[in-house]
Amino acid sequence: MTKDSAAKFDASRAGEYARQSRIALAGYDACHELSACMLSASLGEGRQARVLVVGAGGTAGEIIAAARLEPDWSFIAVDPSEPMLDLACLQLAKAGLSDRVESILGSVTDLDATASFDAGIMIGVLHHLPGAAAKHDILSQIAKRLKPGAPLVLAGNYRAYASQPLFMAAWATRWRMSGAEPDEVHAKMGRILQGAEPPGSEEEVASLLTEAGFEEPVRFFASLFWGAWLTHRI
Repeated sequence: MTKDSAAKFDASRAGEYARQSRIALAGYDACHELSACMLSASLGEGRQARVLVVGAGGTAGEIIAAARLEPDWSFIAVDPSEPMLDLACLQLAKAGLSDRVESILGSVTDLDATASFDAGIMIGVLHHLPGAAAKHDILSQIAKRLKPGAPLVLAGNYRAYASQPLFMAAWATRWRMSGAEPDEVHAKMGRILQGAEPPGSEEEVASLLTEAGFEEPVRFFASLFWGAWLTHRI
């Protein structure tokens, strides 16, 4: 995520992130848990691993799930939004995992450009980046920092929102299910759409990954517009 993309994740949005995310994404926790399971299955149970987590701010759910599953993994957590990274650090401290996570306020490009990571995770970032070039760039930067054959979990929204009006209606209904009044639903949906530019299709996700140096991905989770994939660096 770029600094411009991160600007909308201010202190106010960070404060409501945990609740909002679980409403906006049905299966939020399951996606994080399955992501950890997919990485563990790919790397092999019980081995040491150094994991790069891009866009780690917020609940730190992906780190907490993976760290509890694999006690010999350590993590580098990168996020350009200070309020979101602070929130993640708070959750990691509550979970007793702070000593296994190095948090970096910044972007992937702030890390040494060597293939030193055994695995990578990027959840909920790609659809916030404007244009294919920015999406390709962050994936390429991640690829440079993963060892050959290292697994990557990528998750986020895909398909243009306007292309699926039924999904949009169901998404709004989920907010209503959570107790939101009509005006609040309208405001929440507007905020979701603000500045978001998902890849246009699953095929576009695959193309972005393969052009950046990854294998053809396999999707293992879906929820309305959301998808999660496992791939490996070539």
